Amino acid sequence: MAATTPARAANRAANLVPGSVAEHTSCLLLKLGQVAFRVSEHRLAELGLRVRHYSVLQALLDNGPMSQLDLGAHLRIDAATMVSTLDTLEQGGYAQRTRDPRDRRRYVVAATEKGADLGRDADGVLREVDESAFADLSATDRRHLHRILGRLAGSPALAEAFDTVRGG
Repeated sequence: MAATTPARAANRAANLVPGSVAEHTSCLLLKLGQVAFRVSEHRLAELGLRVRHYSVLQALLDNGPMSQLDLGAHLRIDAATMVSTLDTLEQGGYAQRTRDPRDRRRYVVAATEKGADLGRDADGVLREVDESAFADLSATDRRHLHRILGRLAGSPALAEAFDTVRGG
């Protein structure tokens, strides 16, 4: 039996998806997504945010005011989670809900100026997370990975599979 060298032990400790589980791309993506989520949550907490708050705020900054229902559908967030997320953003002064003048049953949600400032700060934090998380990749590999993940994020087949299992 071969002795465990410090380099081998460090490599084994660094491997986030050990063994044959790593033979499945979905398992690699799942575990690495969990890791990225935890690191992002930790760093965004410095700003008083969670990833879901950032996602909602950024969707409003990208798209302008949206109905609460459309915002939830756009982000594939269930209604209960959307309400609690907007409650938190509204309490912090980062977003504002108003009745839709065309349909008083609906709310329109908009980011505030304070929300726009927070969004810019969060973007900076997430750029730092990206730099740290992908430090072992070359700039070319980072761009390639981002391009592939972007294609997957826009995949009709993957979106359909997800919407089917989540019932939406």
